[in-house]
Amino acid sequence: MPAQSSPGMSGHRSFQAPAAKPQPGSIWAMYKRMFFHVRSHWLLLAGAFFCIIAVSLLEFAIPRLSQYTIDVIIPDKRYSSLIGVGAGVIGTAILLGVFHFLSSLLLASVGQRAVYDIRNEMYRHIQKLDIGFFDRNRTGDLMSRVTNDVNMLQQLVSSGMMSLLTDWFTFVVVAAYMLWINWQLTLIVLITFPIMIVTTHFFGKRMRAAFKKVQETVAEVSNHLQDTLSSIRLIKSFSNEDFESDRFSVRSRNNMNANLNAIRIRASFEPFIDLMLFVGLASVLVVGAMHTMDGSMTTGTIVAFMAYLRLLQNPIRRFSRTINTIQQSAAAYERIVDILGTQPQVTDAPDAVELTDVKGSMVFKNVSFAYHNDVPVLRNFDFDIQAGRITAIVGSSGAGKSTITHLMTRFYDPQEGEITIDGQPLTRVTMKSLRENMGIVSQDIVLLNGSIRENIVYGKPDATDEEVIAAARAASAHAFIMSFPQGYDAQIGERGVKLSGGQKQRISIARAILKNPRLIILDEATSSLDTESEKSIQDALAYLLEGRTCLVIAHRLSTIQKADTIYVLDKGDIIESGTHDTLLRQQGRYAQLYELQFPQKLSAAEPAADVDALPPSRKSIGR
Repeated sequence: MPAQSSPGMSGHRSFQAPAAKPQPGSIWAMYKRMFFHVRSHWLLLAGAFFCIIAVSLLEFAIPRLSQYTIDVIIPDKRYSSLIGVGAGVIGTAILLGVFHFLSSLLLASVGQRAVYDIRNEMYRHIQKLDIGFFDRNRTGDLMSRVTNDVNMLQQLVSSGMMSLLTDWFTFVVVAAYMLWINWQLTLIVLITFPIMIVTTHFFGKRMRAAFKKVQETVAEVSNHLQDTLSSIRLIKSFSNEDFESDRFSVRSRNNMNANLNAIRIRASFEPFIDLMLFVGLASVLVVGAMHTMDGSMTTGTIVAFMAYLRLLQNPIRRFSRTINTIQQSAAAYERIVDILGTQPQVTDAPDAVELTDVKGSMVFKNVSFAYHNDVPVLRNFDFDIQAGRITAIVGSSGAGKSTITHLMTRFYDPQEGEITIDGQPLTRVTMKSLRENMGIVSQDIVLLNGSIRENIVYGKPDATDEEVIAAARAASAHAFIMSFPQGYDAQIGERGVKLSGGQKQRISIARAILKNPRLIILDEATSSLDTESEKSIQDALAYLLEGRTCLVIAHRLSTIQKADTIYVLDKGDIIESGTHDTLLRQQGRYAQLYELQFPQKLSAAEPAADVDALPPSRKSIGR
């Protein structure tokens, strides 16, 4: 978390704490959000609700036919009516099957659309969050929330919602009808329901906590998988397969134990609900038999009442089973809301404008920044990048060079001071227009799993083949690309695993060249190239950068000798600036670094060193 500015600061922008996240609340809060996503499909919902009503009403038919058979047909020996009763039962069963099928299909369709919307909403929201959010959260956990947690909601919407709606409607209708038939018997049955409600609430809270722990352990498993599979070459190079397997086993065991705990709670809950249902059944049997024996109730009535009691208890029994899915979904919902409630700390101002007619000059005015409260990287930092010029920065690792690029692109905002582009504060222009006018080639090369062409055109999807080839030629990449059988359509594998380090870097440079930005940032852009390739790319960049603004960050001083201005950075401060020749004549820090890398005056036996070879006392803290 970036450092907070003190209350006394004025005229400076500080990081804001994340906005308060909405609390998940009850199960109904979850359904309310789900309804927000399904309300546009109201025709499907209306059709599903009609089917649910039809199912509930048809449930009354078979008990009524049973009562009529026992109380009328059998005593009166109406043989001719038996065919009609049998046909009525079969016809009712067929209609129940049809309406059950339609309600399941319609609600599943609505549920799938809701889950589709939620997953897309989560992904869009995550894409809008700032870099600091990704620094604080692990990739595997985010993947688990977008996949596993949303899948939990899918189960709820597809099956749980249908069950709850059907059972709720059936329960209300059946209870009302039973009260009309015999309110004394019905009240005896309903006495047990408050006990079941309290018990459900008691176990429900514990089940949700248990299933939340299950989801967290699943995320830990995903984190470990993501980390190890993406670093498999490192693992194998150190022969650490057994070590990583043991670590995975620990996380997998934690998941197993969390699941067993959740199952233990659920297993304790269901028998209690069944016990209460049997208490109700026993009460109806005893009291109903007494009424039948004293002649106040017919045998058919008690048989029908028992059937209605089954209809009344089935929703409760199913709910005790469904609560498992509901609480799993509630735990997943909390984790989803946690992400959706996170707000980016770096955002566009309400009055931000599009950046147009970009020249590329950037000025840092009294900028202070820290990734952590106790580790400042830049302090009262002043820096000037002139439009149309090549500006270079050199310094030890941790001096703050990459931090400058992070601030230029607004991956972070400074705690103090101001950064402007062409005289406009960065906070007053939209981040999209700012970054569209920048091209970045970093030492941390990021390539997507796909073809070479797809990676080059990533910043300009509508580029023509001629433009792609021209950019590749400028980056000295065309020759090795054409050496592949598929040429530009060759697949490079995950993170460009099928390419060498130099090839990946040239693809990255071609991607930046094709974007044709007004301001180009080269962060150790040629660090993975051999001397011959580096020279050809430097020549190409010298031609392509003409008239554009360029910031070059380098350890290898051979790459910046033609820069218009070179800044020497040490512990977040600029200690020297000037051209290459001027800095050499000053015999200061730059000259010392140059002598370390090009030791013409040293003994031929003494090895050359780069910036990182400086004594520890000269290295700075930071990032």
